[in-house]
Amino acid sequence: MPTFMSEGYEIAFSIYGEGPTVLLVHGFASNGKVNWVETNWVDELVEAGYRVVTIDNRGHGKSEKIYDTAAYPSSEMAKDSINLIDYLGVKQVAIMGYSMGARISAYVAMSAPEKVACAVFGGLGERMTVGMSNSTTIVDALLAPSLEEVKDRTGRTFRIFAEHTKSDLKALAACMGSSRQKISKEDVSKIEVPVLVAVGSEDDVGGRPEPLAELMDRGESLVIEGRDHMRATGDKQFKEGVLDFFSRVYPAG
Repeated sequence: MPTFMSEGYEIAFSIYGEGPTVLLVHGFASNGKVNWVETNWVDELVEAGYRVVTIDNRGHGKSEKIYDTAAYPSSEMAKDSINLIDYLGVKQVAIMGYSMGARISAYVAMSAPEKVACAVFGGLGERMTVGMSNSTTIVDALLAPSLEEVKDRTGRTFRIFAEHTKSDLKALAACMGSSRQKISKEDVSKIEVPVLVAVGSEDDVGGRPEPLAELMDRGESLVIEGRDHMRATGDKQFKEGVLDFFSRVYPAG
């Protein structure tokens, strides 16, 4: 994977296809390959006529691992996506993030609105403005000597996924310790670009999409029926909804 330097950290990314650029920002404990390639998002967007860029967020995938929690607020992680847009030499992108990636994408839209044509916040609805209450439990699960010692259900879910993606558990623990700050409703309401908020109907982690979408003048919501936080990522309803949204606000040709 190619890399570039962002805020002093080595960040990995991949590029697929040709056309208007879509930047994909993965969720916690995932990476560009797991979140977007293995779920066939990249193939479908390329087929639809887009150039797709996936980024491995700092501490994840092939990017540099950092063990200082100060490096991981979402507002700081968003700088890597903004710097990548500049590094690629494109004026604007459509940005789509899932879960943690949705929070990062929101900060990109707020911090560098001139670089964002539209955005998709996947897997994170009303909880974006609430923040996380169980981050300590997840950190403890990630730092436990083994999965067998993790008894908390949520903690086990994150530990299992982190091991599946072969992630650096200590880097993830540092990330979880600081990156989930809430975004105020007032700040969200200032996002002026078109935004699609898409969350599974059974997603207790992300919360309902409608309350978040309603905060924005150009916000839209999509309920991914029958899917929870983990199973909505590659769902057909999600893909069809995003492609329809892009066709209206960010057409490929």
